[in-house]
Amino acid sequence: MLIAQQKRKENIAEYVLYMWQIEDTLRAYNLDTDAIEKQIVSRYDVTDNVKQQIRAWYNDLAEMMRVERVEHEGHLQINKNVVMQLTELHSELLRNPAESDYSSVYYKTLPFIVELRSKNPNKGISELETCFSALYGFLLLRLQQKPVSGETQAAITQISALLRMLSQKWQQRGGVK
Repeated sequence: MLIAQQKRKENIAEYVLYMWQIEDTLRAYNLDTDAIEKQIVSRYDVTDNVKQQIRAWYNDLAEMMRVERVEHEGHLQINKNVVMQLTELHSELLRNPAESDYSSVYYKTLPFIVELRSKNPNKGISELETCFSALYGFLLLRLQQKPVSGETQAAITQISALLRMLSQKWQQRGGVK
């Protein structure tokens, strides 16, 4: 909760990736509130009041995952909404002639997006979700200390540049509440 709040204020792309990680963490504990308490909440060194808020946040997320039937895969609607809002901003920036710097970074990233989308069986996801999925997959590979090809590293570098710029534009506009 505390990290999510900070990331949402500072870097919306990192927030999305963090929330996806939280979803996977909750899945790893089978959305079990006792396991979440023992393995996550109890480790926070904060006041009882803050710990209660953290506990409620994790338990609410776990309940939302059950209700939305994303216990095993997929993303919570609250996280999908952020990606949709970012997609709207992305489209707005591409239409705005004053945002040529953003368009330039996007067009450098586009070949990587096209290649990634061609490999994905789910053709219905947006370009930005493709970018987030690529970054999230890369982060998982790094956590597992698996090798990453130079081609993949180049794609991740360019995708990161696009999402970093989009996050900056989001921040400049005050974010979408």
